[in-house]
Amino acid sequence: MYQLWKISGLAFVSLYCGLASADSLTDLKSALGRYPGTTMLKATVEAKVLNRNGEGKDQEEINGSASLTVEDGPRGLQMHFGRETLQRVEQEERAKEKDSKARSPVSVAMRELGVSDLRTMTSSAPQISRRLEKAVLRSERSDVLNGKNVRVLNFEIPIDKLSEKDKKYIKKYDGTLEVWIDNDGTPLQMKATEVMSGRAFVVISFEARDEEQLTFGVAGDRLVVLKKERRISSSGAGERADSRVNKSLQILS
Repeated sequence: MYQLWKISGLAFVSLYCGLASADSLTDLKSALGRYPGTTMLKATVEAKVLNRNGEGKDQEEINGSASLTVEDGPRGLQMHFGRETLQRVEQEERAKEKDSKARSPVSVAMRELGVSDLRTMTSSAPQISRRLEKAVLRSERSDVLNGKNVRVLNFEIPIDKLSEKDKKYIKKYDGTLEVWIDNDGTPLQMKATEVMSGRAFVVISFEARDEEQLTFGVAGDRLVVLKKERRISSSGAGERADSRVNKSLQILS
């Protein structure tokens, strides 16, 4: 009798945890629907980039930053680069014409401020919804974030998210996604990790790791990315590369 009760108890706990996770996922999806991103937003966005290629004395490093003002509203998404930033880009391009090995740190940082990424930073809910489409909920846990009790949803990201072309070269893939939500399901933080290895062109083996962490905030009916940190490291064919990109968004009144 005791053994039967014990088994039933375990089954109940398992069922309860599953229902709790399902409810949390429902809360998250419902919260995303509350942030369509229609209110006017004006903000400054800054990108800082640190790229390292190679090792030892042969290592090449690019360390640069760039910023812009972005407005999103009835007229669509508008980007405004400062005159000083544009002048520095012009100087780098002129230097590149004279010396193909000349560094261009501002230009590299500016490429991180593209339309696609800015759309995600100024209105994040649609992008999170797309990520969840192929994600598989695995577990949930309680946590404390900035002094508040929160829930953390843990997802597995299947290799299906990759393109058919990329999947041909990848032999091993592990993708995870964690989302921190508050009591009503609003995302507070998200972390995505991808680790992969494989072989390209038959003889070249490679390994890569991509980590991305985002901190969210709310502005009107917008879920925005206040801070985004991404690190990509890879090795293959005797080469090693490491890229770190930090982006921040500051809302202007």
